[in-house]
Amino acid sequence: MPQCRHPWRKNALSRLPFVACLAAALTLGQTGHALDRVAFQVAGASDDLEDALRAASGLLALENEEDQPDQVLAAARAEYGRLVGALYAQGHYSAVVSVLLDGREAAAIAPLDAPQRVARIEVRVDPGPQFRFGQTAIAPLAPETELPDGFAPGEPAQSGLVRQAVTAGVDGWRAQGHAKARVTGQNVVADHPNRTLSAAVGLDPGPRLRFGPVDVTGQQRTRENRVRKIAGLPQGEVYDPAEVARAEDRLRRTGTFASVTITEDEGITRPDLLGTTITVVEEKPRNLSFGAEVSSLEGLDLTAAFTHRNLLGGAERLRLEGSVTNIGASDNGMDYGLELTIDRPATLTPDTTARFSSEIGHLDEPDFRADLARLGIGFTHVFSDSLTGRADLAYSIIDGTEFSDDRSFSTDFRFRSLSLPVGLTWDRRNDTNDATRGYFIEAEVKPFLGFGTTGSGLRATADLRGYRGFGADDRFVVAARIQAGIVTGAGLLETPRDDLFYSGGGGTVRGQPFQSLGVNVLRGPISYQIGGNHFLGSSLELRARVSGNIGVVGFVDAGRVDVGSFFDPAGDWHAGAGIGVRYATGFGPIRLDVAGPVGGNTGKGVQIYVGLGQAF
Repeated sequence: MPQCRHPWRKNALSRLPFVACLAAALTLGQTGHALDRVAFQVAGASDDLEDALRAASGLLALENEEDQPDQVLAAARAEYGRLVGALYAQGHYSAVVSVLLDGREAAAIAPLDAPQRVARIEVRVDPGPQFRFGQTAIAPLAPETELPDGFAPGEPAQSGLVRQAVTAGVDGWRAQGHAKARVTGQNVVADHPNRTLSAAVGLDPGPRLRFGPVDVTGQQRTRENRVRKIAGLPQGEVYDPAEVARAEDRLRRTGTFASVTITEDEGITRPDLLGTTITVVEEKPRNLSFGAEVSSLEGLDLTAAFTHRNLLGGAERLRLEGSVTNIGASDNGMDYGLELTIDRPATLTPDTTARFSSEIGHLDEPDFRADLARLGIGFTHVFSDSLTGRADLAYSIIDGTEFSDDRSFSTDFRFRSLSLPVGLTWDRRNDTNDATRGYFIEAEVKPFLGFGTTGSGLRATADLRGYRGFGADDRFVVAARIQAGIVTGAGLLETPRDDLFYSGGGGTVRGQPFQSLGVNVLRGPISYQIGGNHFLGSSLELRARVSGNIGVVGFVDAGRVDVGSFFDPAGDWHAGAGIGVRYATGFGPIRLDVAGPVGGNTGKGVQIYVGLGQAF
């Protein structure tokens, strides 16, 4: 019976083709529904090795027993390469692989001689001993190049480590400006009697190059000069592959392009310039989106947005968003608003986006009713993949009426202010929609200058979130959140009402009514509730994935609102707790939370929240 044996096994010392070694390391398969007729046998292998071989198997990934015989034969003939690749990846270079279709070796069956029916498939693998590295050398190396730790004499000779080491060597030179660094020779030898693999690779750094001319292709509605400016490739400076990656990210961030690729020229423009070509595919310019969220007490929130991704041919982004919230709420009326925003990327610097915004709206809250208008200009700057800063100059007007606790008395108010909010966002989450690891920090400082009866002062807020996963594939996740806010300088009654702090509802304390916690103030003998100028909030969740797309969550939230200082005697606190269900989708989990009050005196029974994405 024929067997698939490696040709070098017959010799005590033989050459192992380097390219074949690397190609085998990249051969991967995925496990699907296994056929009952496949017998998969691995002799004397560890659980990890057997799992890797099963994952690489193409026969185990066949969908069902109705696959045509020619499809089964094709998968069987490809099985040798898949399994050999998995064996190389684990350092086994003298394995024997046999694939039998009804007792016949698949490698010996001609493609045009496929059997009419396959009743039984047998896969037999004898992995043989694990090899270890003998001599390892890659030279010359650029300064500060770090090779993988496992690429060293005496370590398991996993083929992937050879590829990683070569890649690290080439990338090390490219990071120093040698864009044309390449492999000039390799000598990879398997010594079967001693069970070792020796690898020697030579590199040619090539000349040190600078960024040269930039061509643009694929654009239809976007001007070439704007594509170059947004990309921000530093022409004339030393080549750096990190700059190329950043240029691609800048173009993608605009939302104007469906795909972006930057390729280097094959040749060099004398004396040392390397040209590049930016190839883009543009998105459809217009987009319409809708959103909805519902709470048993706060009612239904509806949003709709129209976006134009390339307003003036320079990747300018126009967004017109309207919202109607608190529809059917029990304690307050409907809020509605309309906001217009225009963003222009690559203003001042390639990483700086200019912004113009305007907003009008109506607020019908439990303690006041108001109309507002805002007009602002600002900038957002991307410092890195995780750190973003923003600054705005905004003028706002809010006119309204606040009501006494029993709503028998009312007082009109009017606030006008010029503000300069400056914020930073540091996002190190592994997934913005459903994080299992990392943290998120957002902070803002907003000095404001009041006019008329409006005071002047400073408003500061912070939002800190952390995530830690446990178990296989982070099946369990602990998520924690702390919120804080303070207004100083302006008196409580001189502060614009939408700058004060309330607690309660889906964004702060679930299980407590929306904005149910504020502070009481007296206007003569009449008591009014308004927001406080100090706020603390915290949330803790334990998330568990039950099976497939289904997850469950247990949570507890708490909030405190104060006047004058944190934990002031005039302040108060409340808390809520509950359970939830999550259904994972491709764009974030669908959330259903049920919560009730567990502390304070503002609670009004069980609350239900439905939305898209985790609560935080």
